Amino acid sequence: MPGSMGVKMILVSKIICPECGFQQEETMPANACWYYYQCNSCQVWLKPLKGDCCVFCSFGTVKCPPVQLGDNCGH
Repeated sequence: MPGSMGVKMILVSKIICPECGFQQEETMPANACWYYYQCNSCQVWLKPLKGDCCVFCSFGTVKCPPVQLGDNCGH
């Protein structure tokens, strides 16, 4: 049974823009997801790919905290 006890959550992820390749390190909220994110280089707005709950799960180097804890976190 998955649980949060003993799980070390990672709160920093690098978002990699699929349009221009720019990489930006961001601190993720521990209890929420970011559904939209604007690239700091090309200004394109990113939103999650089908099946992902947030931009961190789609474009980040680390999945969002709720997913790290085993939560479905589906939007």
